[in-house]
Amino acid sequence: MPVKIRLQRHGKKGKPFYWIVAADSRSKRDGKYLEKLGTYNPNTNPATINLDVDGSVKWLENGAQPTDTARGILSYKGVMLKRHLKGGVKKGAFTEEQMEEKFNSWVSEKEGKIADKASGLQAAEEKEAAKALEAEKAVNEARIAANTPEPAVEEPAAQDAATDASSEEE
Repeated sequence: MPVKIRLQRHGKKGKPFYWIVAADSRSKRDGKYLEKLGTYNPNTNPATINLDVDGSVKWLENGAQPTDTARGILSYKGVMLKRHLKGGVKKGAFTEEQMEEKFNSWVSEKEGKIADKASGLQAAEEKEAAKALEAEKAVNEARIAANTPEPAVEEPAAQDAATDASSEEE
């Protein structure tokens, strides 16, 4: 029974949400699966991925073949790296502790990059909102200035002529 690690679609129309599963390659896309390995939500930025790294490595070592998209997700979360490092431990290139240290340093570096991207996106969003607010204030001030009637100011020369005429009559 050939096993594939693939995505199983959930969510409503236009809002996909995926489960990452190990399934028989002959089963339907959203059909029966052997084990749920995690979730993938592409609707958020950056995409939200929850994954059982050790379970995924176990399936890969047992011969499961990931699909192209699943391979990209597994690589992004470090599953492929951990499998590679486990191969080095089996060959005697380094110890289990050294493998865990390398993997954990890679994971912390990756999480830092993801956090930087998220903070950069949030800063850009705040900057865009401030820019939109300033533009809206300028439009409102222009509209208020255009709709405000100017007070009628009498000319001083006309008033002087009217007072001169009234003083002559007396």
